[in-house]
Amino acid sequence: MAPIGVGSTLPDGQLAWFDESDQLQQVSISSLAAGKKVILFGVPGAFTPTCSMQHVPGFITQSEELKAKGVDEILLVSVNDPFVMKAWAKSFPDNKHVKFLADGSGTYTKALGLELDLSEKGLGLRSRRFALLADDLKVTVANIEEGGQFTISGAEEILKIC
Repeated sequence: MAPIGVGSTLPDGQLAWFDESDQLQQVSISSLAAGKKVILFGVPGAFTPTCSMQHVPGFITQSEELKAKGVDEILLVSVNDPFVMKAWAKSFPDNKHVKFLADGSGTYTKALGLELDLSEKGLGLRSRRFALLADDLKVTVANIEEGGQFTISGAEEILKIC
């Protein structure tokens, strides 16, 4: 399947997350993104170096600026279980706006066409690193990284085009 691109509609799908009351919830992408301007960004894995030290912190520290530019939701998706995503979210105590969404079996990542097979490295199916900007479910920006790069999917790049 070809990766999602500009002009595509975000596919609907169910993801898991722990809400503000620490309750495990199933949430649909359409419920989070329909009628809104959202950033959906994906990372290969929780607690991995580039994800934890650069990609996620960038969206957390730039979240107020992104909100000021009209972004309603900042959604992080990773092929990890919801308990790992909960623990990872708690490692960012300053986070106020990024939702950590778990795609445990990679079903949503596959629907986006952004799966990455890292089995030879012992990591199994993961997500490519990416950042999508969507307005009412329509993708307006699709910054999808190649290989292990981190050059176009960070918060700074999205801020330039919001």
